[in-house]
Amino acid sequence: MTNTVIQYVLSRLHDIGIADIFGVPGDYAFPINDAIATHPEIRWVGCCNELNSAYAADGYARIKGTGALCTTYGVGELSALNGVAGAYAEHLPIFHLVGTPNMPTQAARALMHHTLGNGEYDLFRKMAEPAACASAVMTPQTAAFETERLIYQALYHRRPVYMAFPADLANQPLTGDAPRIPLPHSNPDMLEAAADAVLAALDQAGTACVLPGILVARLGLRPALEAFIDASGLPFATMFMAKSVLDEQHPAYVGMYDGALMNEDVRRFVEESDLILNIGSPMTDFNSGAFTANIDPSRTIEIKHHFTRVKGKTFQSVEMADLLALLADRVKRRVGRRTAVASLGPVEGRGEEPISAAALYPRWANFLKPDDILIAETGTVSMGLGFAHMPKGASFHNQTLFGSIGWATPAAFGAAVAAPERRIVLVTGDGAHQFTAQEISQLHRFGLKPIIFVLNNNGYLIERLLCKDPAISYNDIAPWNYAALPHALGCEGWMTARVATCAELDQALEAAARATTGVYIEVVTDAYAASPLALKLHDAVATLYKS
Repeated sequence: MTNTVIQYVLSRLHDIGIADIFGVPGDYAFPINDAIATHPEIRWVGCCNELNSAYAADGYARIKGTGALCTTYGVGELSALNGVAGAYAEHLPIFHLVGTPNMPTQAARALMHHTLGNGEYDLFRKMAEPAACASAVMTPQTAAFETERLIYQALYHRRPVYMAFPADLANQPLTGDAPRIPLPHSNPDMLEAAADAVLAALDQAGTACVLPGILVARLGLRPALEAFIDASGLPFATMFMAKSVLDEQHPAYVGMYDGALMNEDVRRFVEESDLILNIGSPMTDFNSGAFTANIDPSRTIEIKHHFTRVKGKTFQSVEMADLLALLADRVKRRVGRRTAVASLGPVEGRGEEPISAAALYPRWANFLKPDDILIAETGTVSMGLGFAHMPKGASFHNQTLFGSIGWATPAAFGAAVAAPERRIVLVTGDGAHQFTAQEISQLHRFGLKPIIFVLNNNGYLIERLLCKDPAISYNDIAPWNYAALPHALGCEGWMTARVATCAELDQALEAAARATTGVYIEVVTDAYAASPLALKLHDAVATLYKS
């Protein structure tokens, strides 16, 4: 029977789909650590540091819908804060469980370790508040109510929440109960009015298309949106942040829309449509092709999480899920023109030729299989793979908005924990990998078998492309023997390789496709071997970084 503060919280987290909690132990958090480690249905998943645990929870939530991490007070939670902030930016409901000093210590303003030595015990919670949609201190009197409130807030906003557990209260019995809080439904009248307005606009439009956004994935609404696409016959394009939010093998898919930077046919198709349905896609810099997207607001319908805007009129209290269901039921089917989906082009290079960008990215695209989970690091590797035509059921994940380099390796660990039955393909750059490379040891420790590609281009290529002097010293990094890392980090039995020619790359890709172990391949290219999008992004935004 779940009758203590921490037992109640863990029981409710399990109810909403959390079976694994990432973290690093610490003395103030021992009551939480113990409860997780002994829980019959939740597994403690230790990480190499707290930042990595936050990234791992992010990757887990992308697959399972929600995630959790546990850190100790002060040093632990602050180390994780960058990863939690990224989850906030990317609309991921993460539960951050923090163990704090006991209440007598706090009341006495004692000068304890992991503090600033000033007797203030709420400073770190205040630091965390901007990166959380809600927070609470969990006590026996309030834990039931606060747990239900925080679950509601996390799922309503699809953002992280912060839960503080004083060490002497976590194992105390609850002294109250609280009802479950159901997520809201739409206001019926506003829902009907919004649906009527959308359908009327569609009826008046000669051509129309859909831009599905990342909120569709975060809300678990892929089936609902696909039902609307099928019922309406409308074509759809996706922006970078929402790549693969709908199956890219769907016949209505026309390709990636990235403003004026890439795919001119798709740009014209989208921007010349009489009506554009933007369904949860934010117009961020990388999402809009460095703000080169030219979408007329007067021809755009915005279907947001909790409201809809049609021709300047806003319909509040309209939930995206309810509206998509209603539209799928009522929309008239239309036959729209189609645009062939662009590919990365033919595979170039062979034999002893060095690996160029044109040789590398089409090979990686061809390597992908149906249902793969592709984790692509921020920077040039994600830009190169962002325009690969994904196989059926495969998903593409990138931290497009927050863009914290080093995210991808631990995020791939979290995704692999969430879906051990699926093939995880991680593609990261050498600079980013040096931030968080140690987390590959956890992949092997938990029996997971990812396929990891590390692009060794001898530094921060995306920074070289954006700064005044590409060869300046701050873009250089220490030379690592990347292919030796798995063995050094305990990944015994993994397939490892270092490739520098097209023939070596082809041989390694063939072996990786057959491998039954973890795979780690270091791919060596020229320092400036960049994908077309990375080069065009340089031309579009370099002025932002120059005085």
